[in-house]
Amino acid sequence: MDLVDTVLTTMNIGPSQYTRLDARAPWGISFRSRDSARLLLVAEGSCWLGTKSLDEPQRLVAGDCCLVQSTVEFTLQDAPGRTLVDCESLFDGHLAAHGGGGGERTVILSGRFSFDAAAAEPLFDALPPLLRIDLGNAAGRSLRATFDLLDTETSEGGIGSALIASRLADVLFVQAMRACCASVGSSAVSWLGALRDPQLSAAMNAMHGDLARPWTVAELARIAGMSRSAFAAAFRAKAGETPLGYLTSWRIYRAKTLLRDTPLSVQEIAVRVGYDTGTALSRVFTRREGVSPGAWRKNRRRPRAA
Repeated sequence: MDLVDTVLTTMNIGPSQYTRLDARAPWGISFRSRDSARLLLVAEGSCWLGTKSLDEPQRLVAGDCCLVQSTVEFTLQDAPGRTLVDCESLFDGHLAAHGGGGGERTVILSGRFSFDAAAAEPLFDALPPLLRIDLGNAAGRSLRATFDLLDTETSEGGIGSALIASRLADVLFVQAMRACCASVGSSAVSWLGALRDPQLSAAMNAMHGDLARPWTVAELARIAGMSRSAFAAAFRAKAGETPLGYLTSWRIYRAKTLLRDTPLSVQEIAVRVGYDTGTALSRVFTRREGVSPGAWRKNRRRPRAA
């Protein structure tokens, strides 16, 4: 999964925020779409999670954990049909909040993560908008342990507690991504699923090790130890696109990170990602992104530090 590490490294992960909700029935909270993903863990009690993408609300019980992507608006309630309070007004800048009445208690721990959305596309496009995470495997157990440490630091306090909580929240995000990749499984039609196939992953790692090389399907099939036709069919079935289509997607992704992070010209970037000329890169880039590399750079490039 070194490829996942590469994506995480380029995502420019910003400061993460940890919050704790202690609610007693009746209660209901709405969460608006924003520029950050949320990780939720029901530490005690139960609740109902609802989104427009679900036919009906899902019941979450103690120990359930899920990742909600930034584009998803959702609600949490002790029972469907409750009056909803906006999340931002409930917390009002604080890391802990109490709400509801005097009934059954529910405790929800949450992490909110910000990052460069363009750099995160390959990873988050491979994940569903709402993903329930298995806390029973090694990645899930590590995630739960960090949640527990965060809860201890914020509830008990102590010297350096705020700093420790901030660092742990950053670790929580990386662990969440690891747990999400583990929860997706090998049956998922995406590059994450394809990476779990030993033969396909050999070809994928070769591509990523030298994006500038003029790869052919026959060469990649030899690396995978398969016939050309069997490799092409297996790759499309697992990854959801052809081998060369996949290569083009990652070349454009790499071009975007170079446009954002370096002063290299379009011509220089083109050579680094496998195109003979800047014109050739611009043609493919514009077809994929809807704007030229220069226009994309102007709109997305990370500001330089003073």
